[in-house]
Formats: sequence, structure tokens, C-alpha cells
Amino acid sequence: MSSEDDEQQPILKATVQPLARVGEGCLSRFDPEALNEQQGADFSAAKAFRLQLLAEHNPQPVKP
Repeated sequence: MSSEDDEQQPILKATVQPLARVGEGCLSRFDPEALNEQQGADFSAAKAFRLQLLAEHNPQPVKP
């Protein structure tokens, strides 16, 4: 076995499988039926963060 083969061993033993996809080309996307809560991203705080940013950059005019 060469040193290159030794370097490839962890890659060859990997157990992570790619997520299932549906569609092809530009329409390729993850299969929603194959996803679970541990895959993907949590955007639950995104709306509050967006509103905070808008408030900081577009302050409401103060009425006299």
C-alpha cells in the first residue's frame, strides 16, 4: 500500500450518505420525504432578525 492509499482510507471508510434528491439539473432539490429534523437549517429566528435589521436601518420618523 502506498502513502496515497493510506491518506485515502478515511475517505473510503466514510459512512455519510448524500441526501436523496428529486429532479434534475436546475430543478434538482432535496427530497422532502427523506429529510428529518437533524438535516437542513433552522430559520425560526429569521423573521425577528429581519425585522430588527429593518428597524435599525430604516428608523421610523418621529412625529412632533
